[in-house]
Amino acid sequence: MRSVWLALILLFSPPVWSAQDLAEIITSSHRTPEFAARDRYRHPQATLAFFGVQPDHDIVEIWPAPGYYTEILAPYLRAKGRYYAASFAISQKITPQWRQEAHAEYLEKFSADPLYNRVTITEAGPLKAWTVAPPESADRVLTFRNVHNWMKGDYEAEMFAAFFKALKPGGVLGVVEHRANPGTSRAKMVESGYVTEAYVIEQAERAGFKLQARSAVNANPRDSKDHPKGVWTLPPSLRLGDVDREKYLAIGESDRMTLKFVKPD
Repeated sequence: MRSVWLALILLFSPPVWSAQDLAEIITSSHRTPEFAARDRYRHPQATLAFFGVQPDHDIVEIWPAPGYYTEILAPYLRAKGRYYAASFAISQKITPQWRQEAHAEYLEKFSADPLYNRVTITEAGPLKAWTVAPPESADRVLTFRNVHNWMKGDYEAEMFAAFFKALKPGGVLGVVEHRANPGTSRAKMVESGYVTEAYVIEQAERAGFKLQARSAVNANPRDSKDHPKGVWTLPPSLRLGDVDREKYLAIGESDRMTLKFVKPD
């Protein structure tokens, strides 16, 4: 009987990965196949290494739905660190219905799996959800392809200030964003989803950050950035449907900046 109970415990207990196992997590069968198929564009291992992510860190991911990085970071941090999923500000009445639904789907997907039972859910966004983690508690704040969304709502300054508040002195803000050509107007950035590096750096520095390094890990020189539906013309959105589909599939996902900022000691 004891051996039966032990087998059941092992069967239903989530795996525990060590510091050396990030690659194993990325290639694990627990990941959603559609997410794993995007690794060739998103380069998760190289990106997280560039941001200096360690398994004993407290890490905040901003707007994590639908959970691409949750499936990597939550297991990686589960034993020694902490993963904050700073989701949409659903407690605020101005949050669009589709974001409320996306948040609900995110919770439904991850709340039932013991692999994610140490995830801490917080909120990020207007009107008042500016505490993504306890002040000066986070080693890393990470955001992937979100700055253009905040620009559309005109609250990017508040978001960067919230990140600065959450990070420990010496902590790192990691930003991946669709990259516009230099000189692109703010209106065009909002319309297209592509943002200039200069604008992201300006917002981060205004909040108090210092640019520490840039990486070309998520660059895509095939992306001309002049598509009819902006960044959403490209995969995975493919907003034009079958129109020039093979052309856009050949380009792949967008050209992206990968920037590392530090909160001064």
